[in-house]
Amino acid sequence: MRKVLFLYNPLSGGRRDRRLGDVEAAASVLRAAGIQVEAVATEGAAEAGDQARAAIGNYDAIFACGGDGTIHDILQGVAGTKMPLGIIPLGTANTLAHDLRIPLNHIGAARAALVSKPKRVAVGQVKYRDFQGHPAVRYFTVAVGIGVDAHLFYKLNAAAKRHLGMAAYYWKATHLWLTYPLDRFRADVSSQGQLRELDVSQVLAVRIRFFGGVLRELAPGASLDRNDLRLVLFHTQSRFTYLRYIFRGLFGTHWTGKGIELANAESVRCRALSETHRVFVEADGELIGTLPAEIAILPGALTLLCP
Repeated sequence: MRKVLFLYNPLSGGRRDRRLGDVEAAASVLRAAGIQVEAVATEGAAEAGDQARAAIGNYDAIFACGGDGTIHDILQGVAGTKMPLGIIPLGTANTLAHDLRIPLNHIGAARAALVSKPKRVAVGQVKYRDFQGHPAVRYFTVAVGIGVDAHLFYKLNAAAKRHLGMAAYYWKATHLWLTYPLDRFRADVSSQGQLRELDVSQVLAVRIRFFGGVLRELAPGASLDRNDLRLVLFHTQSRFTYLRYIFRGLFGTHWTGKGIELANAESVRCRALSETHRVFVEADGELIGTLPAEIAILPGALTLLCP
């Protein structure tokens, strides 16, 4: 690498007052190694992908400086291109950084970047309806969730997330466990030429192995090295079974339980059981829209810089 772009989210994580200082400190590590670094703030979630796309051809790599949401926004501009994407984790959960074993300290992440190697991986793609009812498409690297977890992001207060961090997620998840109706919707799962039509209350399409935190290994068998989706299908409407599965990672077990299925798939199509039933969709922890949705995999669509 001779010239790289740092795209940083000035609002990401819990150190907003020190964000630019963290970015410059990370940039100084690369500059000391003779790499030219330009640091530019993202102009918003919708614009970050456009900023990344416009930078292609002018830099040897783009670094997403922020959390999973920042990475997700920048991904929209580099998926399907040859532009390498690096990560300086500055967010709340930093899930993808956990999985790639990138140091969560910005200085450590910058040092790791100096010895990172490009790795071509598959990217998930989800087609859905935005909140204006229009068809839309997003790429993802971590997971897409349909049902309870997306409803969590719909209800989660942004201010609470900034002030409480992951504690806000865990508190809200517990509240939803007690109050969310766990309504069913249809999921048509395609795998090895076979189609299964299922009624479910939650679908998780997972790409990474290790989430960190209490989730740890959310979908055993998932990996960025795979060219398919690892699905967690909740057939159950039991609140206890939901909670037990989510928090089983805290104890490092591989329990699924009755009513929860792990499956591999090339794609899955989901739709509500009635036109008046609104079911939410999230991608990489960002609420994006509602059903109907189709999740698929695009092999070799992204180059990641990995330690």
